[in-house]
Amino acid sequence: MPGEISPTGRQSGPGSPPDLRASHADRDRVVDVLRIAAGDGLLTADELDERLETALSARTLKELAPLTADLPPALATGAAGAEAKDVVRIEQVHSGPVVRAGRWVVPRRLELAVTFCTVTLDFTEAVLPHDTLRIDVAMTGKTLTLVTRPGIVVDTDGLQLTHCRIKHRRSRTSSDTPVTRVELTGQKTHGRVVIGPTRPTLARRLLGRRTGSPHPGA
Repeated sequence: MPGEISPTGRQSGPGSPPDLRASHADRDRVVDVLRIAAGDGLLTADELDERLETALSARTLKELAPLTADLPPALATGAAGAEAKDVVRIEQVHSGPVVRAGRWVVPRRLELAVTFCTVTLDFTEAVLPHDTLRIDVAMTGKTLTLVTRPGIVVDTDGLQLTHCRIKHRRSRTSSDTPVTRVELTGQKTHGRVVIGPTRPTLARRLLGRRTGSPHPGA
């Protein structure tokens, strides 16, 4: 349709060049859409990995378009200009991994009602509009991972653990670094909780490969 906005944020129409070159920003916007789709259960882990690799190596907008063609158009709008919400609830049972990574907008409160699904909340590039994030946990099985960066302090005092191990590696924060407090409350039964800096995600490893920088273990 004339004037339609693609997931890359560009306007398309009958007169648009079919092989217009894609920029880094175009590729990154598609990556954000794919990450959100995977976190919402619309893509499996294998589909996400495959599409991420294709997106980050794409040379034209024509190569990027099929990667999001079968996803809800609202995802593109959300990735391009999402506003912080007060409450976001995630409910999943025996399904694919829940992932929030990249430049996602963190709400004031996050509710996790998850059974036997891994959950990864990567704050490395996240937008943190509030000074406090409360995560209400009702999670059974698998691993809850919080990837932190300097300036993020995680409080686990309100989290009850049942047959569950916790590994908490604290990031070093200088006195002039703005601090965001993450409060974990609720119940985590079986599995693990892992908090702290970690190795780059697949998307960042692929980005490093694209720019020629080595990733850990290379």
